[in-house]
Amino acid sequence: MHRSPSREAQPTQTAIRSMDREAIREVLAQAGLGELRGLQRIESGLGTRRFYRVRLAESGKRLIARVEAPEDPAGRPAGIPPEPPLEPLRALLEREGLPVPRRLGRFVPGGIALLEDLGDRSLTRVLPEAAPARRRHLLCAAVDLVPRLQRIADPGGLPAFQRCLGPAHFAYKAELFQRYSLPLALGRAPRRSEGEVVREAFLWIAEQCAAAPQRLAHRDLQSQNLHLVQREEGETLVLIDLQGALLAPPEYDLACLLGDSYVEISEEEARAQRSRIRPRLPDAPAADLFEKRFTWLTVTRKSKDHARFLYAARERGDERCLRSLPRTAALLRRTARSCSGDAPALARLAELVHGLPEDDPCAR
Repeated sequence: MHRSPSREAQPTQTAIRSMDREAIREVLAQAGLGELRGLQRIESGLGTRRFYRVRLAESGKRLIARVEAPEDPAGRPAGIPPEPPLEPLRALLEREGLPVPRRLGRFVPGGIALLEDLGDRSLTRVLPEAAPARRRHLLCAAVDLVPRLQRIADPGGLPAFQRCLGPAHFAYKAELFQRYSLPLALGRAPRRSEGEVVREAFLWIAEQCAAAPQRLAHRDLQSQNLHLVQREEGETLVLIDLQGALLAPPEYDLACLLGDSYVEISEEEARAQRSRIRPRLPDAPAADLFEKRFTWLTVTRKSKDHARFLYAARERGDERCLRSLPRTAALLRRTARSCSGDAPALARLAELVHGLPEDDPCAR
């Protein structure tokens, strides 16, 4: 694979846009929060939103400015509407007692949101350095958020409850995997029949998941989106990147969290967490079906993640996630193999996935 320009060479990741600076000044004034003293661009994820750490002139306090931007066309499935605004979902989760960023100032749709500064202690950074007992405590705290999310009901007309993980999402994941990851697994361009194997497997999984209970899911519940913050009530894990929430099978957020691409979570740890939390889910799925759906959803999620990492490097010159490719490939291979006996379509997919290299293809 051709190595793209380094992340440091990408001005879009670190440069402060003058138009953003002026817009943030205006929003601060409108909110009565004071004058801007300092502005620092924060490295964001694979999305297109921009984030700045803002320092206020008089108080010296810090907050986060979240600047909306048009979605990357490759970031969502065809036929699926764009993500809704952060509000009123954030406010609903806050009312329901979920740990979310506090809002400062009034909300302006499509504009700049001023939010509490949660610092830089994401689980991605904290877990690898944690002692075993603390690591288990933090993992339990993260997993415990899942049933709390799933118990929240639609107060009436909230967009998150009108969005559902459906066939278009699975088709999108399959298409991404065919385009970016499958050639890497095969060592050549895929044949039409090999692309069809991926489509059939993901369609089969979509059909099985359509019969599952549909509960509110964060949709991207992974270590990068959980920040450890000291609040009045003590040390708390706070959810960020909330706007993509939708209805999904009860195993979906767990597949994202326990199959994290950025932090190593052993099979033993993941299994223990699933066993602990399954009876506490609102639908308490039967153990066998719960494990199967968890595995199927992990296959589709890790396929999408692997492909998105390659897409970001090739199409956008963003190589930050390439270091996570080996972990993602290893988990995808193992999970696909474990469910290959569930359906002929999954057995054929496992054969293709087996060819994914478990090292950084750029390092060769």
